Amino acid sequence: MTLATILATTMLMCHSASAAPLGGGDDALGRPIFLVVVLALVSLVPIVFMATTAFVKISTVLQITRNAIGAQNVPSNTVILALAAVLSAVAMAPVGAAIVQRGTPIVERAGQMETPELVREGLAAVGDPLRSFLQQNAAPSEMARFLGLARAARAPELREAITDHDFAVLVPAFIVSELNRAFALGVAVFLPFLVLDLVVANILVAAGLASLSPGQLALPLKLLLFLAVDGWGLLARALVLGYRF
Repeated sequence: MTLATILATTMLMCHSASAAPLGGGDDALGRPIFLVVVLALVSLVPIVFMATTAFVKISTVLQITRNAIGAQNVPSNTVILALAAVLSAVAMAPVGAAIVQRGTPIVERAGQMETPELVREGLAAVGDPLRSFLQQNAAPSEMARFLGLARAARAPELREAITDHDFAVLVPAFIVSELNRAFALGVAVFLPFLVLDLVVANILVAAGLASLSPGQLALPLKLLLFLAVDGWGLLARALVLGYRF
């Protein structure tokens, strides 16, 4: 299941609710079972959002940053996830704009189109910009890896039909690529705080205060360092601008 399918089906449900007669007719969009399926698909939107947007890398880097500072549960998980969602929305704005630009004419002509045609064009309007984004930001090595895995999981006569443009290849390749980049950026964030911890620990040992906790004494210094360099702002800028379109 892809984000394109879910969003396009949701758009069709909204169109059905506003344009279809109450009797339902023969159109599949007016059948109760179809609406139940649509609601089930909508429940998957949060999972698909996390898997096909910048949320994976941004949330991972923010979690690593919090752990590097050493402030337990500050910011809280709720704040981290909220900030990651907002930054992800900002980073994905070009993709959203492309989807709206392509989808608006389809919605305007929805009343003049048959259901199969409406579904086909809706999927293309949502899927093509998202596919382009995933291709631009998935590492070629990961795309090749998951292309091989996708083909190996299918019957021999079906393997050639799988290409590196399929979401079954692009989505896992994108997620793994994002995690690799997040860990690389996390190391760069973690190192200054690790050095500060070592400096504080050595000072305590030299002063004969080895019984004191270096982590507690280093925490105010870490917070001051992070504030002095405008850590949250620089981190947000780097995360949002780290994508290609």
